[in-house]
Amino acid sequence: MGLFKKRDYIRITPLNKSVQESDKPHVPDGAWEKCPSCQKPLHRKELGQERTCQHCGYCFRLGAYDRLDMMMDEGTFQEMFTDIPFKNQINFPDYDEKIKDVREKTGLDEAVVTGIGCINNYKVAIGVMDSQFIMGSMSHIVGEKITRLVELATEKKLPVILFTASGGARMQEGIISLMQMAKISGAIKRHSESGLLYITVLTDPTTGGVTASFAMQGDIILAEPQALIGFAGRRVIEQTIRQTLPDDFQRAEFLLEHGFIDKIVARKELKSTLSTLLLLHSGGEGDD
Repeated sequence: MGLFKKRDYIRITPLNKSVQESDKPHVPDGAWEKCPSCQKPLHRKELGQERTCQHCGYCFRLGAYDRLDMMMDEGTFQEMFTDIPFKNQINFPDYDEKIKDVREKTGLDEAVVTGIGCINNYKVAIGVMDSQFIMGSMSHIVGEKITRLVELATEKKLPVILFTASGGARMQEGIISLMQMAKISGAIKRHSESGLLYITVLTDPTTGGVTASFAMQGDIILAEPQALIGFAGRRVIEQTIRQTLPDDFQRAEFLLEHGFIDKIVARKELKSTLSTLLLLHSGGEGDD
């Protein structure tokens, strides 16, 4: 009966659960992000100041002040037109409260930051839209700030650079929002007639009325890699034309291939690219 002799085993007692939990490595919230393009996990330190995926080059969305820190020579940027009063001109319900709340959360007065500064010693009028502020939508204040910036640039004979990031017109302002398209376009036309340079940099996302107006009016149109750029949404277009669109439809690479933009520029190369364009336009004369 030795075949069925009971064997002796070493018993392993599981560790106390509280000890096991405490031994787990601590991962701070927000330390990792997944790239929306290649789906690979990225540590926050990998993204760096440029917030760019090291694997595929995808550019994460960037706040207006962070972008200005990257683009402008240190200490040269002077913000302007921050005193334009807000008005709920069509009495849209809860709009006043929404503006107050978004201003507190973002630290922005509106969806665009405008001013004058230098890029490698070349003085420019610059506007940077921020999608954190109601998706960068175009309000009467956004329209007024950009228009004043372009008019000031025309007066001072400065090139204009606009970084776009917008969901389009702001629905809470109705027709007043749409009117900004024409107002800004008129100012840009007068700037162009003065022989001055206007450059747009399309970032993710640039859509709706912004695309249909000043975003695509640049003398030179640049874009960041894989940026979403379009007018109507993909689903709306497919339902209208009853066709399936290509997977990369409305991405910067698709627009470049079809001649709608001039160049796709990696974020880390944007400042040097803009500097080169300013150099060529100025004939090699920088600003002291």
